[in-house]
Amino acid sequence: MLDVEKRTVARISWRLVPYIMIMYFVAFLDRVNLGFASLEMNKDLGFSSTVFGFGAGIFFVGYFLFEVPSNLILHKVGARLWIARVMVTWGLVSGGMAFVKGETSFYILRFLLGVAEAGFFPGIILYLSYWFPAKNRASVTALFMAAAPISTALGSPISGALLQMHGMAGLAGWQWMFLIEAVPAVILGVVTFFFLTDRPAQAKWLAEDEREWLVATMTAEEATRVPSKGSHNPLKALADLRVLALALVYFGTSAGLYTLGIWSPQIIRSFGLSSFDTGFVNALPAVIAVVGMVIWARHSDRTGERTWHVVLACLVAVGGLAFAAQSTTLVAVVAALIIVNIGISSAKPPLWSMPTMFLGGSSAAAGIAAINSIGNLGGFAGPAIIGWIKDETGSFAGGLYFVAACVMLSAVLILILSRTQKKAAAATTATPSVK
Repeated sequence: MLDVEKRTVARISWRLVPYIMIMYFVAFLDRVNLGFASLEMNKDLGFSSTVFGFGAGIFFVGYFLFEVPSNLILHKVGARLWIARVMVTWGLVSGGMAFVKGETSFYILRFLLGVAEAGFFPGIILYLSYWFPAKNRASVTALFMAAAPISTALGSPISGALLQMHGMAGLAGWQWMFLIEAVPAVILGVVTFFFLTDRPAQAKWLAEDEREWLVATMTAEEATRVPSKGSHNPLKALADLRVLALALVYFGTSAGLYTLGIWSPQIIRSFGLSSFDTGFVNALPAVIAVVGMVIWARHSDRTGERTWHVVLACLVAVGGLAFAAQSTTLVAVVAALIIVNIGISSAKPPLWSMPTMFLGGSSAAAGIAAINSIGNLGGFAGPAIIGWIKDETGSFAGGLYFVAACVMLSAVLILILSRTQKKAAAATTATPSVK
């Protein structure tokens, strides 16, 4: 039996994880390449830091409004069809960013990009819960989410290089960047329709004993999951206090993640670097973060502990943000960004292993989407408030302290949730505790 388990997990890992990493790589690149576009676009279009920060963040308003419906549709029609649709539409909208003319079109297209991409990330998290047993989930989630820092690491030099195409065919460098980086999403959307398999029972690429073991294992996990009353009702899942608590935890980590993605190119560029050099320097923290994330997630899976793996990672990020706010040299800023990247990236895999410990079926689709959509409003708050404070004070420091406070709140909330769950578990066996 152990041999079948190892073979099966290895086979589905090699089949699914590299592909979903590529998809998330492209998704994250299209989401945050705005940070590099800003190095030229803001001047060309006359955008202030406040306008840019608001436009960067309004993506998450569209994301918030359509996330839960999108994930419920995915649960109903299958990942293969729905994720293919998501990728094609976001690719088209992302390419449309090349034709922004002013504030209004900037806001509208960023909002529509959020609408188009809504459902992708929580859809993949839900999809992984169909294929991987709970004990493997944090490690697999870490590999999937490693695509975000990898996207920054590889995408930063690429974006910086594309900005050098300024003037070709009468287009600015930032316009070429949006057009070229949108193409992979459309291509992958078409490939996804033919490549993904919705459920283990349909996986003809698994051997018969592997398929039988996987179906039996995932069915048994679903049967032994002891959710809260009515948890298979997606509407009740949205009102579950644990879902709302995890959403608030994710709010803080998202504020940190998108502060890095949107503003770090400008912070680095402020030391006098060229766009091309900024791309390479911006890649360094992300490269190191990938290693830290995978090691930390594997340790979480090996120990079965989730709460402190989230808390300690958040505290590392808080320290890095405070350090960045005080830094006055390029070396110090890069060191601070390395610390923040490691902390923010490492917090997410163990955090995303928690919802499927108490949610199943359509409630998992709704609950995971709610956590992601509400939490990602931090991606609106962080960039928007940093832009406003930058215009008011002429410095990034105040905004970085604000984001640090958001991440600290995440650490406190996850501790409160853990304590509440343990008390509930001691009182009744009807509700499992979150480790």
